[in-house]
Amino acid sequence: MSRSDDPHGRFRYAPWTGGPDPLAPPFDVRSALDEVGRDVLAGGSLRDALRELLRRGLDGRRGLDDLADRVRRLREAARRRGDLGGTLDQVRAMLDQALAEERDTLAGETGDDARLAEMDLATIPDDVAGAVRALGDHDWHSPQARETYEQIRQMLQREVVGAQFEGLKEALSGNDPQAMQAVKDMLADLNQLLAAHARGEDTDDQFRDFMERHGDLFPEQPGTVDELIDALARRQAAADRLMASLTPEQREQLGQLMSDALGDPDLASQMAQLSDNLRALRPGLDRRSPVQQGRGGEPMGYGDAVGAVAELADLEQLGEQLGQGYVGASLDDVDVERLEQYLGADAARDMTALRELERELERQGYVSRGDDGLRLTPRAVRRLGETALKRVFERVEAAGRGDHDDRAAGQADEPTGLTRQWEFGDELPIDTVRTVSNALQRNAAHGHTGSDGHTGSDGRAGSDGRAGSDGAAGHGGVRGGASGGVDLLVEDFEVAETERRAVAAVALCVDMSFSMLQEGRWGPMKQTALALSHLVQTRFRHDALEIIGFNLAARRLSPVELAEAEPEFVQGTNLQHALMLAARHLRRHPEAEPVVLVVTDGEPTAHLESDGRPTFHWPARPETVRATVAQVDELRRSGAQLNVFMLGDDPGLARFVDAVARRAGGRVFTPDIARLGEYVVADYLRTRRGRR
Repeated sequence: MSRSDDPHGRFRYAPWTGGPDPLAPPFDVRSALDEVGRDVLAGGSLRDALRELLRRGLDGRRGLDDLADRVRRLREAARRRGDLGGTLDQVRAMLDQALAEERDTLAGETGDDARLAEMDLATIPDDVAGAVRALGDHDWHSPQARETYEQIRQMLQREVVGAQFEGLKEALSGNDPQAMQAVKDMLADLNQLLAAHARGEDTDDQFRDFMERHGDLFPEQPGTVDELIDALARRQAAADRLMASLTPEQREQLGQLMSDALGDPDLASQMAQLSDNLRALRPGLDRRSPVQQGRGGEPMGYGDAVGAVAELADLEQLGEQLGQGYVGASLDDVDVERLEQYLGADAARDMTALRELERELERQGYVSRGDDGLRLTPRAVRRLGETALKRVFERVEAAGRGDHDDRAAGQADEPTGLTRQWEFGDELPIDTVRTVSNALQRNAAHGHTGSDGHTGSDGRAGSDGRAGSDGAAGHGGVRGGASGGVDLLVEDFEVAETERRAVAAVALCVDMSFSMLQEGRWGPMKQTALALSHLVQTRFRHDALEIIGFNLAARRLSPVELAEAEPEFVQGTNLQHALMLAARHLRRHPEAEPVVLVVTDGEPTAHLESDGRPTFHWPARPETVRATVAQVDELRRSGAQLNVFMLGDDPGLARFVDAVARRAGGRVFTPDIARLGEYVVADYLRTRRGRR
């Protein structure tokens, strides 16, 4: 849209030319529904089909599987990054250096003090933690050794506090009493804030004051108290998982070193209080699972190791969220901010698009969410039926022009919405709009309007009725009227196709036994039933269609129930019960043309006993056959035609349906499974034109 030079400030509208349409949706919802529908119609559940779509992705965007695979690779790289027990190695190396310097100094000194000091060093324990603790009271003779030992204590203190607070490592890098006091003050304020939050108090103002005083110590820059707690609890849980990943000996020694590092009573008290607060506020974090370490990594300090474990925990959590394998999983569970942190903005956009797809399917009324999860809505089932019917008619139209030879006219007919070119002898109503439109398009293509009353060079009749040079008037040209009229030729005329308004009561009985799934017939069966249902709902609304599914017993199915039906591990083909329900349906519509269509792949192996309970026997017993034939006879007496679509090459079924067809005066079809829908729909159209 751009403003024109019009002094009134009016706008001129034109097609968008500035790149991709900014108003276009990020995905094609109908295309997504068609993909889901293919899986549903093949026998899958809606939840599984939608999950598969989200895993694959849509419209060139990454799906959950691709994102999860990238997270997995990052997780493996993080595991190979370094040795999580490297702090002990660093302390041991510094301790060996301090002891070597001390022993060299003592070797050059004389006197009893030097000999006593050497004896003291000889009694130091072999383990790192015990040696560091024993040397706490040692009277150092070497200034360099004393400095190295103090560096060990400072490093441990810095690592322990820095592991919890990522921003404190630099603050504690030097032996600065003021920096240590600032850390203690921050811890005191933090514990007060967390305690108030745990009591349910309004801590917004207190949090803002806290961040103004100590915000430079928190590089994450949390925006709320909960974000602050999440960040701290996450690192605390990572530290616990780090300890769980070490050997028992490493765990014991590192624990002693950490305890000794917090030698300041105030600092130790505040850290212990913080640990208790975080455990109480975030009790559900994983603090016990060890981390699988890679081999060959460089030794890592305690703080760096905690950060690496926290990163691993993030990636493990992302992998679980993207896997969606737990009960109640939802795309809303995926932490998009953390996904962007590790995989970049493109991954976050793809994840957001997947979320929007799920929401858009629900918003546009294709799926609904209930206590049992997502379900297809009638609107979605109509879409699936429309798609299935298009596939059927594509095959029908490919085989021929179609069944359009019924030319009966009058009020008993109803338009189908289709038109075709007029043929000699047609009594169908003229479609005026299409006819005039054809003439206008033809005249415009040849540069003629016929409004001047003269004949064009191609010989079309002008408004004075004179024929052109090629005698077009003799070919059925129709003269236009006054100025601005339209010249009509025979080929311009189109007629509106109609269907005889004969009402039919149709019972479609579909086999839902487990053998249908085993032989790959479940999907085509559902597609056929939905296609027929959509055809009746859209073109033959006066017809009464009932879909009856049967295995051990039969039941009536709505289109939604049929679309969501999943295979049941149930044996039995109770055709008797299905025909019984079909007969009841026909009796409810006595004035309609009775049509019964049966799709099955096995002979009857189940029937209802006198008490109404279904019973199954294999091979089929005579009483099952007799009960089924009795229902066939009842349908024959009602005037219904029973047509059977036999799937597979079961000899017993072939003998049975052949006998049934002869007894009921019906027909038997043995279609290829890929053409089942074509056969059933074509037979329905042919049968409903009959007369009782």
